[in-house]
Amino acid sequence: MSVLLDSFAPDTVEMRQAYCDALIAEAKVNDKLMVVDADVSHSVGTGRFYAAFPERAVNCGIMEAQAVGMSAGLSATGLVPFFHAFGVFATRRVFDQLFLSCAYQDLNVKIIGADPGVTAATNGGTHMPFEDLGLMRLIPHTTVIEPADSTMYASVVHEMAQTYGVIYLRTSRRVTTKLYRDGTQFKIGKAMRLYEGKDVYIIACGIMVYEALKARELLKAEGIDAGVIDMHTLKPLDNDAVLDAARRAGAIVTAENHNATGGLGSAVSELLCAEYPVPVERVGVFESFGEVGSQAFLQERFKLTAAEIARKAKICIERKGGKG
Repeated sequence: MSVLLDSFAPDTVEMRQAYCDALIAEAKVNDKLMVVDADVSHSVGTGRFYAAFPERAVNCGIMEAQAVGMSAGLSATGLVPFFHAFGVFATRRVFDQLFLSCAYQDLNVKIIGADPGVTAATNGGTHMPFEDLGLMRLIPHTTVIEPADSTMYASVVHEMAQTYGVIYLRTSRRVTTKLYRDGTQFKIGKAMRLYEGKDVYIIACGIMVYEALKARELLKAEGIDAGVIDMHTLKPLDNDAVLDAARRAGAIVTAENHNATGGLGSAVSELLCAEYPVPVERVGVFESFGEVGSQAFLQERFKLTAAEIARKAKICIERKGGKG
């Protein structure tokens, strides 16, 4: 049976609810787990964790650098801190602390960046990170993850708690499209191969997985056989999945809610350039800052859509010399 649902619809569970549920479940079996908050317990949805484990949740106020430093100190004593803030403040604002206090010291700190890219919506350009994946990929020995829905989120939080090291996860706070059946398990560093294809492969992460699945149907209507891979872990990248897709189809499209440089498109291109060069087209944000608007409007504004994925897929197929 497919891990995908038979039909897709808006989830009944917000991503922040899935996060808090997963944290509480982990805290019940791991007395080392702690929450470090930058005054966003309401926004990120961890209020119930405070109620359940008041002695294991710390609000540092709107001082993200201090919160990361505290997280490093907690890890150094053997605890497992989960630090969360809006994505811009969880990465760009505290990059030096993440680099030196956490990663350089080989500590065990988990970072949750909320509302990345266009999911920041009406919070606007100051709160709309298109660069966070690239920043976190640059830090040695980090793990970088973007789940597609609440089912994946819950599973990945469990994996994060069990995996030592600096791990960054970016995700919307609100409702996303539910794609996966309840109970589906996901492994960090192992992509989900959702559909095989012989003409082109679409490799996507986060909210763009749903757009990739829609693009597959658009292409199918034109007689184009497109495979779809959910590359939820950007680092370590599932090299085998990427290389196999390149060998099968000879054409790759990446799709991400992020700058087209530095994130998924770059990770895939770097691998293929070195080991199996094929045409690659990227769907992402090009040389732009964020803007104010609804998520739907912003996806159209930045061309983060199924239609754009399908358009790039046809360009990629032409570049390789046609279908087959």
